[in-house]
Parts: sequence; structure tokens; C-alpha cells
Amino acid sequence: MKKVLFGLSLLLFFNQAYPQSDTPRKLFPGLFEAVQLSDIFHDNKVFVDATPKYSPAIIMERYKKQKDQPGFTLEEFVSADFTLPITGGGEFKSDISKGVRKHIDTLWQVLSRKHNSSSPYSSMISLPNDFIIPGGRFRETYYWDTYFTMLGLHESHKTAVMENMISNFAYMIRKYGFIPTGTRTYYLSRSQAPFFSMMLELLAKDKGNQVITKYQPELLKEYAFWMKGAGKLKTGGAYRNVVSMPGGEILNRYWDDSDQPREEAYKNDLDSAKKTRQKPEDFYRNVRAAGESGWDFGSRWFDATGEFGTIQTTSLIPPDLNALLYHLEHTIAKSYQLQGNDIPYNAYSAKALRRKEALLKYCWSERDAWFMDYNWKLKRISPRLTIAGVFPLDFNMANSKQAGMMASVIETKFLKPHGLATSFVHSGQQWDSPNEWAPMQLMAIKGLQNYHQDTLAKEIALRWINTNITEFKQTGKLTEKYNEGGNNMQAGGGEYPQQDGYGWTNGVLLCLLNYYHIQE
Repeated sequence: MKKVLFGLSLLLFFNQAYPQSDTPRKLFPGLFEAVQLSDIFHDNKVFVDATPKYSPAIIMERYKKQKDQPGFTLEEFVSADFTLPITGGGEFKSDISKGVRKHIDTLWQVLSRKHNSSSPYSSMISLPNDFIIPGGRFRETYYWDTYFTMLGLHESHKTAVMENMISNFAYMIRKYGFIPTGTRTYYLSRSQAPFFSMMLELLAKDKGNQVITKYQPELLKEYAFWMKGAGKLKTGGAYRNVVSMPGGEILNRYWDDSDQPREEAYKNDLDSAKKTRQKPEDFYRNVRAAGESGWDFGSRWFDATGEFGTIQTTSLIPPDLNALLYHLEHTIAKSYQLQGNDIPYNAYSAKALRRKEALLKYCWSERDAWFMDYNWKLKRISPRLTIAGVFPLDFNMANSKQAGMMASVIETKFLKPHGLATSFVHSGQQWDSPNEWAPMQLMAIKGLQNYHQDTLAKEIALRWINTNITEFKQTGKLTEKYNEGGNNMQAGGGEYPQQDGYGWTNGVLLCLLNYYHIQE
């Protein structure tokens, strides 16, 4: 009994001494830099996801004593003092003969994680409920990934799992004031594309509108995070995620509160900073802000040269982000309407209308027949045409003429034999050609359906389904992204190799299979 009490006391002490917001770089100064700048691991994410076997104080004391001793090797030290992470999905082997539906159903279990399995010293954020991870190197829950994963959980009638994941996000909003990119301490300086209100809308199909009113406090708190500082801005100014446009309207951008290299890509960022003309702190912030978008990385964030060193994420007003915040404003308005509270209902409805008018004013390009990123510093539309422009269609923000023009652009430019292109730039980054992504297919399909472009929507869906199933029959895998050139060509580019699993691919595929009544 005494040993148990001692153990509990020790755990409480360390939990107080090392709050869970402390990142690996803060917990292991010197050791962190030595490991991340070495060649021990091919991926900087490995070390920051490793679980310390002892308290940081003990590990740092051991490191300081041993590092200058003859025969010391960093790799052996890390192996002795840390448990290295395993790939999400582990040793799972698929059975192609059972078909893709059975494969997805099995993966819900394979990708499921227990909520109480993290160490007090781990970078993993402890959550109150079990959750599902994307797979591969992504061993934690990610914000925007989860919505598309939940589409599949909804089709699989796993309502309880959906509720658990939403409850986890609500918990983080209450604790941190926002939902971080992923459930790691090194992500606590930024959020991600705000899909929480869409998750609630999806759950409400099973549980009713009481879901919307239940989570009204969290909706309001997330909105406050995205809009912080808006009331004090002068025209043409910006603060964190908010920008005051030339006409005084408020729109949003991606941001990160840190201006340091990303801990999960530390060496990459230091190397990249040597090739930019920006101040290091501005460059790191732009890199991190792209991480908040989920589009890390793509040419939409670069200037006309297409060079990574010109990344300018914080200078751009993205149509996808503002479309999602438009949905958030409408969802908050709906929560008040359901309560019979007319004054705040009208206020949030008006906020949504003002955002819609501003988005149409600044991000719609009549010449391109598309919604584009707007450079608020240069006061002009970005020249990059990307699939992110479909987001306003999902929320009926475009008029019928604009939607028709966009449908033509989708059919003549974006539509490829295997799905929709991400962009028309071959930059070597993963959010560019030739890669295609499940979330973008789904958002385009749903957006087109809103404007009765059903034939085109179905054609996209059928091509994407065929791409996924053909790849599965050949490899037994559903992957993070696909190549527009076909199944004999691998998707790739960016900072890490192709990932298997894969949460959002599984979710979107199952959703489309069921919607179009396709067995396989």
C-alpha cells in the first residue's frame, strides 16, 4: 500500500512539475537540438513523439554527465532513455479478398487509441475519451482530419465513437481555448481548419439538434479564438488570425503564436530559413501558419516565383478558412435560434452575412471564375488557382451564376482521370499537382450538389472511388493521397513519404460508396 501511495505521489509531483503544455524542446534543452540536428532519425517527428522513460530532470542530468564521456553515442542514449513511437496501424496486414468495406471496418479498430495511455512526460495530450488516429506517422488525433474520418464513422453507425471524439475536442476548447492542430504539446501554438461546427452538424443527424445547443459554449469559445483582437483593429491592420480589410470588413487568415522552427520539423525549418530573404521569425511564422491550414505545403502560399523561401501564408486571406468560419457563425446563430433567443441569433446571422459579402468582394475572381486567396498586404488576388476555392460552394456562398462558372472550371481544368487536381503547379510540395486528396474531392462533390450539378458531382465521385478501389486491390492499402496520373504512379512530395491508414480516405470513400449505392 505504501508503494502505491508513493507511486501516486510521485506521479502527482511530476505532473505538477512538468505541465502538459511543455514541449520536448523546453523539457530537454540541448538534448533536443542535438537529436534533431543529427541523423539518428530520418524524420524529426520521431523524437518529439518518443516517450521519456524517466522524468525530464533525470534524463537531462544523465545527458549532461554522459555526453562528453568517451564512447558516448547519442543514438544509444536516446534508445536507453526513450521509448520510440511505432507507426500508426502497427503490423496490420490487410486481406484484399474481403473487400474494401471490410478493410475500412477493420481499420476503425486498428486506428483506435485508448485515451489514458499517454505518459505524464509524453508530448501526447491526454484526452478524456478514446479516439481514432489517421495512421502512419500520424499517431495522434488531428483536427480537420477528424471530420472526414467521422463521415465514415457515421456511415458505419459508430455514433458513440463520434461522440467521444467531439467530446475530446470540446474538452480541448475548454482547456486551451481552441482545438490544436493535433493532440501534441508542440501543436499548442496553432489550431487548424475549423471543422468543429461541421462535426456537430454531422452528429446532429443521429442525435438531434440538442447537440448544437449542448456545445454552444464551446462554439462561442472557438469563435472567440479565431476572432481575438477584431474589435481593436484599424482598417488595413491585422492581429493574430484577424485582418481588417481595405473597406473595414473583418476576414481571417492562418496564424501561429510561435515564431520558432517547428519542433516536429526542426532541421527542415533551420535549413529552409537559410534560403529565404525574410527575417527568420517571419519565415518560421509563415511556415507554421501553413501548418494551421492543413495545406503544408503548397504553392498557394508562395509568391509568383514558386520558391518555398517566399512563403507568405500570413499575408493571404483564404476562401476555405473564411467559408468554414461562415459555417461556424451560422451554427452559433442556429444554437440561439433553437433556444428562442432572437437577439444573438440575429447578431450572428448578421456576422455571417457580412463575412459572405466580404468573401465575395475580395476572394471572387470573375476572370478566373473561381474563389482565390487574397493578398491583403498587396491588395490583390493571388494568381494561384487551387481546389481550396470550392469551399464556398459547400455553404451556398456563391450565387447560381458563379456556381455554374465554377462547375465549368472544375470540369475543364480540375477534373482528371482519377479525381480532382489540387493545383496546376508541380512544385514538389504535397499540396500541389500531381497529388489528389480525399477531403478536396468530398468538398467539391458536396458543393456541386448544392447547386444541382449532380452529373458532374457523380462523375468526380465515380472516378475517385475507382482510384481508391483499384489501388486497394493492387496494394491492400488506402493511403493519405493519390496521384492524378494513375495507380501506377505514387503520390508524394513534401516533407515525408506516403502514409498508409488512412483516416480521411477511409471516411470519404465509405461515404461516397454508400451515397451512390456502390458495393465495390
